[in-house]
Amino acid sequence: MIIYNVTSNIDASIHNHWLVWIKEHIPHVLATGHFTEAKLTKVLIKEQEGSVTYSVQYRAKSREALDNYYKNDADKLRQEGLKKFGEKVLAFRTELEVIDEYSVKIH
Repeated sequence: MIIYNVTSNIDASIHNHWLVWIKEHIPHVLATGHFTEAKLTKVLIKEQEGSVTYSVQYRAKSREALDNYYKNDADKLRQEGLKKFGEKVLAFRTELEVIDEYSVKIH
């Protein structure tokens, strides 16, 4: 299982606007059919004043699905954010391979 992680540092001047937009954007990424779920998280670090950092973790159906996303959909979807927010959002992407998963059962 592969997690496609997009970490974005958001300028405070557009934070609220970006947050509304990302909540609309994530379903568009899921609609490509390459992912099974997504999680939007706020990164809990001491920020430089004037910015906030978020992470979106998309769970890919497979390595092949992620490669197909890159090939067929990624550029178009990335351009939407670049056009809207430009340099006020700094994003970087990482791929994570899930080795094992654990959970606690609560009785």
